[in-house]
Amino acid sequence: MKLLSTLMFAALLAGCASGPPAVTAPERALFTDAAFRKPADLITPEQVFELSPEMKAYAGKLRSSLAGKSKHQALYEALYQRDQLRLEYDSETTRTAAEAFAARAGNCMSLVIMTAAFAQELGLEVQFQRITSEDTWSRAGSLYFSSGHVNLVLSKPNPVSERTYDTMRSIVIDFLPPPDAELMPTEIISQRTVVAMYMNNRAAETLVQGKLDDAYWWARAAIEYEPNFLMGYNTLSTVYQRHGDIKMAESTLRFAHQHEPLNTVILFNLSEVTNALGKKDESARYKAELERLEPYPPFYFFHIGQKAMAAGDYQKARSMFVREVQRAPYYHEFHFWLAKASFELGNLKEADKHMALALMNSTTRGDSAIYAGKLANLRLYETRARLRPGEI
Repeated sequence: MKLLSTLMFAALLAGCASGPPAVTAPERALFTDAAFRKPADLITPEQVFELSPEMKAYAGKLRSSLAGKSKHQALYEALYQRDQLRLEYDSETTRTAAEAFAARAGNCMSLVIMTAAFAQELGLEVQFQRITSEDTWSRAGSLYFSSGHVNLVLSKPNPVSERTYDTMRSIVIDFLPPPDAELMPTEIISQRTVVAMYMNNRAAETLVQGKLDDAYWWARAAIEYEPNFLMGYNTLSTVYQRHGDIKMAESTLRFAHQHEPLNTVILFNLSEVTNALGKKDESARYKAELERLEPYPPFYFFHIGQKAMAAGDYQKARSMFVREVQRAPYYHEFHFWLAKASFELGNLKEADKHMALALMNSTTRGDSAIYAGKLANLRLYETRARLRPGEI
């Protein structure tokens, strides 16, 4: 049985506008510590934003070289100008502030954490905000991940009690902003929530690696630190399912569903777990509710396209991959499969275009290397086809 899991790179999944009260204490009955070995390198919440000596030295360098610039402007330039920090995007692992600075790389969450740590060291006010638009999806094997988007506002301390942010004294830092991000509604989230997101990311990343002990303790830490971060319970349930504790997976999902009944990720997982336990009628009810809320779930057209590819129906496959690209224009795997379908149809120009887009939108060094190799091979094939038409 495959369960849908969530990886929150930079946001919470949207829940109900109103509903059950917030969870204020972790549901400890859902923890089974004795079943999982605690890793020695599990960090504390305080270490997520902790500055390394090198970071403190860099902050001092920024202070001493302001030359009439504000602190938030100086930090902005350090982040975005290529002759300074030279940051690279890499979604392989979610890093702490110190780890991201040492690597000069990270995913959105890592870079947000690092930036906030610098800003706080410089005496700036930091506001984390989630863009409340539709979340994007990715996958790793049989695990599917939902990621939203968080940015941050850096401001000089406000001398008045009213917390206002104007363009003269504040600046928005946004790594890989979605199109028209400035027009999208946002909601303020706390630093505790950001720490819980970091821990949930680490849980999902170690889950993909098959490190169930580590994944359990990371998910547990997210819940312990921010009990109202309900996607931590969803991740914990996936750990239990992979560990063979299907009843604990069910109990954990029921708790999350009770507090966020319209969350489609939790609904999907609950429908799968209840079906595996033989509760067919209950599973069917969840699936009916899920279909009502989300008629075309993530990867719906992609899976149809893959089946069409296997059957040799490349035209149908192409049309399905086009629909996924329209829904998620920045997800590399959809472009890759559209390139493959186009190649099979003999449309080398379109295949080249989408293989290049797969490379452009890849988020790990490993994926980039794979797509770069495939694009090079495709272009070699195109060159040979032009030079020797009819022979290939």
